[in-house]
Amino acid sequence: MASISLQRPNFLNSPFQSPASRRIRHGASPQSLRVTASSRSSFDVVVVGGGIIGLTIARQFLTGSDLSVAVVDKAVPCSGATGAGQGYIWMTHKKPGSDVWDLTMRSHQLWHEFAERLTDQGLDPEEMIGWKKTGSLLVGKTSQECVALKQKVHELTEGGLRAEYLSSADLFLKEPAILVDDDTGAAFLPDDSQLDAHRAVAYIEKGNREFATEGRYAEFFHEPVTGLIRSDGSSKEVTGVRTLKRNLYGKKATIVAAGCWSGSLMHDLLKDSNISVGVPVKPRKGHLLVVENFDSFHLNHGIMEAGYADRQSASAPGLGVEERMLSISMTATMDTAGNLVLGSSREFVRFDTEPDETIIRCIWERAAEFFPKLRDISIEEFIRNRKVRVGLRPYMPDGKPMIGSVSGLQNLYLAAGHEGGGLSMALGTAEMVSDIVLGKPSQVDNSAFQVKGRCC
Repeated sequence: MASISLQRPNFLNSPFQSPASRRIRHGASPQSLRVTASSRSSFDVVVVGGGIIGLTIARQFLTGSDLSVAVVDKAVPCSGATGAGQGYIWMTHKKPGSDVWDLTMRSHQLWHEFAERLTDQGLDPEEMIGWKKTGSLLVGKTSQECVALKQKVHELTEGGLRAEYLSSADLFLKEPAILVDDDTGAAFLPDDSQLDAHRAVAYIEKGNREFATEGRYAEFFHEPVTGLIRSDGSSKEVTGVRTLKRNLYGKKATIVAAGCWSGSLMHDLLKDSNISVGVPVKPRKGHLLVVENFDSFHLNHGIMEAGYADRQSASAPGLGVEERMLSISMTATMDTAGNLVLGSSREFVRFDTEPDETIIRCIWERAAEFFPKLRDISIEEFIRNRKVRVGLRPYMPDGKPMIGSVSGLQNLYLAAGHEGGGLSMALGTAEMVSDIVLGKPSQVDNSAFQVKGRCC
């Protein structure tokens, strides 16, 4: 099976517009932007976590202030939930008026503006970040689901989005590959988009690296954080972090954006102190199936079943439903390489990332209920030659990320718990974190995301 080939992004005309990028246009070698773990140890901001949340937070400080930033991670970018995701930037399954609505709307606006700036500079957003304005379909297969979808379309329209309800006939015209009958319908949002997480992260990371020549940016990958540094060893003022190799000082802020590891990391960092901050973020495992070079049918839009948010299936043997809470829901997209990406599963199995053949089969069978042509493809052959993405979503029990300062610890901030919405909410989250640290008015009310009162 062929693998996806990612073209290296071109940053000679980037939306970051740093002095470093201007110097490149005047003849500086691109190799001068290569960033390694430098000998420098003091920065204005230290970000713990090199996923989409951490890298966009770094970007926000670099482009929106004159602060210097270090990003530190135990692995490399896109090695966690970011790289295992489906890449959709959708509003179709969101609820107007919910706590995350305004943040998601703001973030989607920023993503669209990001793509538009690329176009304005003569760059192709699809090539640079895998951006495709596909629109999304939330598909119902029963009369009850379709009644709910009509109400959802009304709510989304009232919330300021372009949305329409599609009858079974209209849905078939939009997506001929979907099996429809008289009880099938869909909510259609034409402005929803998707991107390639790996391309987007590579582009953002390369843009951040442009600031290295100004002495404002450095990366420290493959360096697990082992402790917090406090001003006199025991005070409540956090001044940076320790890694296995060095101390990194953040004069203004230390920001933990470590995805599903944020809860356990905070526990480990504070275990020898008299401060207790129980961050309830925990890993929620998910599978995606990637069918490469797929040509049995084509999808024109991103597709999700109506019961995505709450559909549950039986638990696997050996684990009770209350413990594992396994669910399978259909999602389907086609990426820029023409691969069919099918999802998805959710379950609580701690930090296990091994592919589960039973779940792979369940995802395939669920997708085949919507796309009958999948039944003509041998699942056995797919399993033998499979490409499966397995990631750990950072789950929060109340469904809202934690964004803000940590009570009792000065200059320490959290940005974690986005579950499957990290990519979607990244730019809005980065803006919110930067505004909080810099003391600026927030574009979005951040009270629902505050850390205070939500730790256990």
